[in-house]
Amino acid sequence: MTTQPTDVILHAFDWPYEMIQARAERIAACGYRSVLISPPMKSFKHPCGTPWWQRYQPQDYRVIDNQLGNKESLSAMIAKLNQVGVRVYADVVFNHMANESKLRNDLVYPNQRDLDDYQRHAAYYQQQTLFGDLSQPLFTEKDFVAEFGIRDWKDKWQVQNGRITGGPHDRGLPTLKDSPYVIEQQKAFLLALKSLGIQGFRIDAAKHLTLNHIKQVWSEEVIQDMHIFGEIITDGGATKQEYQLFLQPYLAETQLSAYDFPLFQTLFNAMADNGDLATLVDPYCFGEALSKDRAVTFSITHDIPNNQVFRSLVMADQREALAYTYLLGRDGGVPLIYSDLNTSGIVNGDGQPRWQNQWYEPEMTGKIEFHNRMHGLPMKTVQVDKEFLAFTRGEQGLVALNKSSAERQFTFATSQKWLDLLSGEHFSPSPDGMLLMSVAGGTSRMLCVVS
Repeated sequence: MTTQPTDVILHAFDWPYEMIQARAERIAACGYRSVLISPPMKSFKHPCGTPWWQRYQPQDYRVIDNQLGNKESLSAMIAKLNQVGVRVYADVVFNHMANESKLRNDLVYPNQRDLDDYQRHAAYYQQQTLFGDLSQPLFTEKDFVAEFGIRDWKDKWQVQNGRITGGPHDRGLPTLKDSPYVIEQQKAFLLALKSLGIQGFRIDAAKHLTLNHIKQVWSEEVIQDMHIFGEIITDGGATKQEYQLFLQPYLAETQLSAYDFPLFQTLFNAMADNGDLATLVDPYCFGEALSKDRAVTFSITHDIPNNQVFRSLVMADQREALAYTYLLGRDGGVPLIYSDLNTSGIVNGDGQPRWQNQWYEPEMTGKIEFHNRMHGLPMKTVQVDKEFLAFTRGEQGLVALNKSSAERQFTFATSQKWLDLLSGEHFSPSPDGMLLMSVAGGTSRMLCVVS
């Protein structure tokens, strides 16, 4: 498989396609080289808007028409991003279809109302069609597994065959079979998006798909020249049951990348008040991070702030900033930067939407610039304890994180001048070739050599 180079991904979570297009030049100027968009397919839309999770309840793969835009606006967005050198990745939902049990009892997708709408507005839907015959449904009852809700989330068979539900009174999301027909439709969808200019895929809820399903859909034809990564949520690394049940087999039996949930848990624990930054020196060797060539790294995903069950994993503002310094400063992985339009309602210390503008703020763009400059250079620890970590990137970069509340100082042997990309400060060594560096409490530095 050929994958795209390691570059920073902007997760433009629930951004309309026209908004992304309008911001394309700014996205490129900030140093992003890829944008991950919410699922481009048909899902329920309403003149007054719909919640973010509606995008994760597919009604039809053959049509792009949802609250964020349609095929025409998506194509225009892709073209604009291509002009400025930014790739587009698409989130895809293949485990299930929309929960429409309160409206009907059948398992026909799209439903009869939507099929009728296709005929009434044939010219419009022809423009939004990716593939297939819209006079017929995409899926019927024969394409789904028997209905039951998942009860034991560490029972692999239940997780991969049961329905994701909102509780005992919810019939849940109908789970698709991994039948030849379903596989054929899903591959046709991916290839159509690829022809449209999509260059990567995020596999939503990948732990709910069997490995047989994943390997058949993401065939050589689909994955060639694409960056593909699965979302397999685990509560830690190699010693955890969820890792062994879901993530380890996926990594062993496919060539695809994955969200680095083991590293996230390591990072989350390290950033806690009683956490130890020494655990971040080489987490991979302890099974607490994925290999650097297959990892998509993050300090937050869209599920964490937007689902109550995960909200305890939201870091404090200051600690999340330190986490991003580590992820964008370290060697390895494709960093993903999360941004939304305040879907969660969580605010920062200034009372502003937490992740709405962070993607373009000077501190974040400085971290992205450091990552882009240092890509591929080796990482070497120069000082570490429970609350302080400093490491170099070859002979060109230096990263320092101070988790404590007090200022920390350290010395570094060098004959060169340095620039902190976060503060804009310049530093020069003393005549004896030592650089004295101070790092304020709760902050970080990312220095590069000034040529």
